[in-house]
Amino acid sequence: MAHPVRQAVPGRSLSIAYRLTISLTLVLTLAVGATIYAAYGYGRQAANEAFDRLLQGAALQIAERIFVIEGEVRVDIPVSAFELLSLAKDERVFYRVAQPDGATLTGYEDFPMPEADTIPEGGFAYEVDFGGERVRALAMLRRLAERAVSGDIYIVVAHTTGSREQLARSMATQAVAVIAGAGFAILILALLAMRYAMRPLERIQTAILERDPLDLSPFSMHAPDEVSALVASINRFMGRLDRRVRAMQDYVADSAHQIRTSITALRAHSELALDEDDPQRLKALHRRIRSRAIGLNRLTDQLLSHALVTHRADTARLEPLDLRRIAVGAERDFVQIVGGRKPRIRLDLPEEPVVVRGDAFSLREAVKNLLNNAHAHGKPPIDLVVALSDDRARIAVTDQGEGLPASDPADIGHRFAINPNKPESAGLGLAIVREVAEFHHGRIMLDRGDRGFTISLDLPLAQEGAEAP
Repeated sequence: MAHPVRQAVPGRSLSIAYRLTISLTLVLTLAVGATIYAAYGYGRQAANEAFDRLLQGAALQIAERIFVIEGEVRVDIPVSAFELLSLAKDERVFYRVAQPDGATLTGYEDFPMPEADTIPEGGFAYEVDFGGERVRALAMLRRLAERAVSGDIYIVVAHTTGSREQLARSMATQAVAVIAGAGFAILILALLAMRYAMRPLERIQTAILERDPLDLSPFSMHAPDEVSALVASINRFMGRLDRRVRAMQDYVADSAHQIRTSITALRAHSELALDEDDPQRLKALHRRIRSRAIGLNRLTDQLLSHALVTHRADTARLEPLDLRRIAVGAERDFVQIVGGRKPRIRLDLPEEPVVVRGDAFSLREAVKNLLNNAHAHGKPPIDLVVALSDDRARIAVTDQGEGLPASDPADIGHRFAINPNKPESAGLGLAIVREVAEFHHGRIMLDRGDRGFTISLDLPLAQEGAEAP
């Protein structure tokens, strides 16, 4: 039992709108995250500055109530200092006043203090862990210059950081709410703007889907500059496709006409031969039948060759090639095709490589058709020459015949230009040569000189550094 063939469905890629939405969301998320981090840092800094002022005010009040009485340092901590510290609600308060030798005058004896040389004039704020909690302290020095006592008195006041953290989080939360709302609004506005900007692409999509498959005329629509380039590219592609389709239709029609004409003529000659009793006239009819059969065979071969050359002109990659090898290969193939009637072909090849960028199959077909044209319509001997001139390469076929009636190379290469006196001619050889020349950015050149009639294929040389295999 035959199983149905499943066609692979290509995976759908993400749409532009979806990609832009993801990108904008990621960008805004990163921006909001960075803003939250910055807002929390700013809130923490602002909270520290506010609460540090309370500590600094309390420390100054304590410093003002340090006295030396009868050679002893006395401290009278004012109530106003505790009232000032109590403004930080729900916080534990610590303090310590110590002499220069480290002896504690009042307060918590084990509260850590910084070195004296690290404390500036306005005080020094620092954080430590004390009593199982995170504490922020402010240290200040009071200089004594009494006869009995001299030196710096340490004054340290501190409280826990709960209120600071709460204030910082409150400021960050408010900032986040504002930023998140603004970011969401920006995202919505960006999506609406993107939707508006994508409308020209939607119009193009609608125009393509609604168009008749046989309609290859260019689009005529107004579009922004960014989309107009896409429309122009589509129009250029449709123009090339239209020309290719028209050329293929003409080619198929001409081919069908030529095949029908040859088969009709072959059938007519064969019917005449069946009714003919005169040996001489019968022999003449046999020759005509043979010529028509040769022409039909050559027409079939050249139709296939022309189709392959046309296909490769759209798909084959141009690679560095040595024209000498192309000439040798084409000459060998042509001699094998001719068979018993060995033509006289003289090769004239340079010693150095002549490198062009091309398709080996197409170039060999073009040279074989030039050789066939010289063999069928010219006179021997036939010369096959590869030459180099400045930045151009040339592969030429010369015979001693009268040549083509056309004087302009642009007039040659039309399909099915069959000579009625030579029914074995298919009329596609020079059309193949012309198409190969256009495919390789080259040209056909004609020359009638003392040495005979020459048709050459002129091609640009490959750039420096390219080497033929």
